[in-house]
Amino acid sequence: MKDSTRVVLGLVLAAALLVAAALWLGRDTDGSGRTVVRLRIWDQSFVSAYRASLDEFERANPDIDVRITLVPWASYPQKLRLDVAGGIADDLFWTGLYEDYADSGHLVDVGAALGADAAREWDPFAVEQFTRAGKLWAVPQFVDGGTAVYYNRELLDAAGIEPGALNAVRWSPDPAQDTFRALLRRFGGVASPPYNAANDFQSITLPYLGSAGGELQHDGKFAFDTPQGRDAFGYTTALIADGLSPSAADTAASSDFAKNAFLQGRMPLFQSGTFTLATVAQNARFRWGVALIPAGPAGRVSANNSVAVAGNSASPHPDAVRRVLGWLGSPGGNRYLGLEGATIPAVLSQQQVYRDYWTRRGVDVSPFFDVLRGERISAGGGPGFTAALQAITPIIDEMYLGRIPVDTALARARAAADAAIAQR
Repeated sequence: MKDSTRVVLGLVLAAALLVAAALWLGRDTDGSGRTVVRLRIWDQSFVSAYRASLDEFERANPDIDVRITLVPWASYPQKLRLDVAGGIADDLFWTGLYEDYADSGHLVDVGAALGADAAREWDPFAVEQFTRAGKLWAVPQFVDGGTAVYYNRELLDAAGIEPGALNAVRWSPDPAQDTFRALLRRFGGVASPPYNAANDFQSITLPYLGSAGGELQHDGKFAFDTPQGRDAFGYTTALIADGLSPSAADTAASSDFAKNAFLQGRMPLFQSGTFTLATVAQNARFRWGVALIPAGPAGRVSANNSVAVAGNSASPHPDAVRRVLGWLGSPGGNRYLGLEGATIPAVLSQQQVYRDYWTRRGVDVSPFFDVLRGERISAGGGPGFTAALQAITPIIDEMYLGRIPVDTALARARAAADAAIAQR
């Protein structure tokens, strides 16, 4: 190779390195020397609350610039997996199913970063959810509370039903014990269908499975293919078959079908969680309220899922990540999530902020909390859990459409879930 050629190649390589360095520095600084840290979330409605919280953090930490990345939920799980594997994930990110990332060494050990005492301020069920192998892998941000039933007071009045009657109904596979169906049938001629049984994991599947006395998982293995599981799914699928809930084709085509029917004043009862509360308050043009979910053979049982912020162990800014995690898990940083009633803060001392907001709006949110005083059903988790749910969903969809008997569908779904986990 000629010397002149070597010189040219050397200059080209040097220029490429300078460009790469400039791009990397541009990613990690904001032009004034501040360290740029990125926080990835999946819900647009949380952006303003996080921005207000992070603005306060930045005033006290002027050397750090925290930026919010919004990735819609529809693509969030897959994109996060790809970005983590590719080493380009944000410095911090929301997570619910974190186990695969923890096991592969991609998450910051929160206890080591913030100290063992930090978790004392957080909702204990959230702490338990994000603890694995004795270590805490994320900082809880908010909890969903329990599941409840939103009701349209005007449609209840038209059917001659007092809201208090909703708190007394029971569902049961035994017609002699079941009072919920009779209540739903009272809406005939007023509104149809009156209720939202569907393949809705958190709002329908878990409460019915739990209140039947069943479990989603037991000792890390899927356990819904049981007599209790068949009772729960048999009951909800029968509500659809009998016209007491929307067609499974409609709810499968749009996860918002039932919610929209309720908001449009066409459905009197809508079972959901606190994550729907702000939407109902903003969009319902009728008198409404919240009641307890129907009790089942094992009483009222609900899940209490939570979302946390994890630190990316591959971040080039571990100290900045540690400081942001500490802020987001502090009373001062976490309280912003409850100020406008968007969600229940995971910091215990700030949960009253959420209650106070809705009290001022004249909304009694106690059913979301009261249902959690009894037994709770775990929302599941563990390595490969996401893949297992993806394998289960189309089978359960077919069951709700009436194409597969309940007992056959549950057996197939459990086998598919086990196979998905075995292949991970």
